[in-house]
Amino acid sequence: MSDPKVKDFDELTSFLGDYGHFQILIIVLLSLAAIPTGYMAVIVVFVSDTPEYHCKESISSTHNGTDVEQRSWIGPDSCSRYKLNGSWTETAGLGNDTEQCVDGWVFSTEIYSSTVVSEWDLVCEHAWKVPFSTSLFFVGVLIGSFISGPISDRFGRKPVFFFTMVLQSVTALIQAASVSWVMFCVLNCLKGLGHVSNYGTSLILGSEMLGPSARIKFSLLAQGVCCGIGYALLPLFAFFIRSWRILLVASAIPGLIYIPMWWVIPESPRWFLQKGRVEEAELVIRNAAKRNRVPVPEVIFRAGQCLELMKDKGEEERTHTYLDLVRTPNMRNITILGVFLWMSASMVYYGLSLNTSKLNGNVYLNCFISAAIDIAVYVATGLLVNRAPRPTLLFCMLILCGIMLLLIQLVPEDMLVMLQVFALVGRMGSTGAYIFLFVFFTELMPTVVRNMGLGITATAAFLGSIVSPYVIYMGVYSRVLPYIIFGTVCLMAAAAGLLLPDTRNSKLPDLISQARPIRSKSLPSVRRQTEATKSCDFISTITASRAGLELHFH
Repeated sequence: MSDPKVKDFDELTSFLGDYGHFQILIIVLLSLAAIPTGYMAVIVVFVSDTPEYHCKESISSTHNGTDVEQRSWIGPDSCSRYKLNGSWTETAGLGNDTEQCVDGWVFSTEIYSSTVVSEWDLVCEHAWKVPFSTSLFFVGVLIGSFISGPISDRFGRKPVFFFTMVLQSVTALIQAASVSWVMFCVLNCLKGLGHVSNYGTSLILGSEMLGPSARIKFSLLAQGVCCGIGYALLPLFAFFIRSWRILLVASAIPGLIYIPMWWVIPESPRWFLQKGRVEEAELVIRNAAKRNRVPVPEVIFRAGQCLELMKDKGEEERTHTYLDLVRTPNMRNITILGVFLWMSASMVYYGLSLNTSKLNGNVYLNCFISAAIDIAVYVATGLLVNRAPRPTLLFCMLILCGIMLLLIQLVPEDMLVMLQVFALVGRMGSTGAYIFLFVFFTELMPTVVRNMGLGITATAAFLGSIVSPYVIYMGVYSRVLPYIIFGTVCLMAAAAGLLLPDTRNSKLPDLISQARPIRSKSLPSVRRQTEATKSCDFISTITASRAGLELHFH
């Protein structure tokens, strides 16, 4: 039985209030840090887009010691050209034989002055390099999701947050000076590592310093909207900056400007307590109270109240492993469904985001509309999250996306507006489902394995995002094939989502024995939490973020 003197961290710091000057400052500053997150993952839409191209039309040659101009002709497609039939003379005719574009290609500068495709001729037999370089970004995201959590647990949230902000910005800056495609790819992977680590750590840092009512508004609304703003700024800057190198330089500037916030944003007091650094934790809280202009108790953290709990010396002493995620039927079902749902939602979400340049119409306008849709979806999801059953809300989002994407194959090619409407409405569903999974699986995973569970599902999500560029590449062979694949995956995920139990207005499970069964069985209530384990509520939000995500949010 729990010691009645043990108190929850939120209870001990409740005198700060929920929305004082300190909390508003933290929400604003950490949300502004999400703006680069909004565009870093999708800047490839402009940096790696493929302009129209064709073989070079003429070369120089020598005949009898005299320089002459020998004509070569545009071929049946952009990767070959017709050979001249006969001598070098002007009367030579065209044959049916073709040859590769041995002299290179001419790229249109109507939309871009340059992209990495035109820089290194990433077309025809080298076209595979474009989705490969994009996938490497998500490989970096995958690596970052594994290492950022343990590192921030050991060295602190604040150092990791600012280090990864610098890493993300500096790699983008160096990437702008890339001298080869290989160098560009390596830096893209490093940028992905910094991207997810920075976003995840900012969510952890904010969630650990905010009260219960402010956390969900911070993570879903403030952070989500700022990600959408960053995404919306991308087409604006790309419209005026048509060179991929200069665009990357511009993308690095906001992160570098943010560095002086080191002297404004404090370290997490919860992390200080976990490390036994009580005096430093109290100093953060006292400074917050001073900013909020509220009185402070003489002693905030008394021995035996919260310290033991923050050090994880509670009722469950044994160490849990990844095997606990599949040891019992309930945990096994939740884990398997989570892996499939996160992989599916991430593949479709990033696939539709990266496919913006392939939509008919103006690429800049399409990207801006997608960003506006994201912002609207973030707000709507934040408002609906506690007003509808979780499985039903997830099902509706995924089924909307699936149906819209599958209907695209029925749209005649000359009805461009209708095609764009279906694609963008489908993207609304995928965006809502992707960010909603963060909240849903935080509530499904028991506290003792929540970090590991969300880490596994996040890994599955990033594997899906690595695959997405190749699904888009299939559009080279059939315009509607990527939409058919994405739509089918969404319908399968919608059906799987209905099996999950509803966690709305429920206590968070702490132990594996409290994991809920899937809906094919009865739904017993989660056991009432004890006083000593209530403090784990805050971990639910921060460990979800630690898993990466995000990435989400764009």
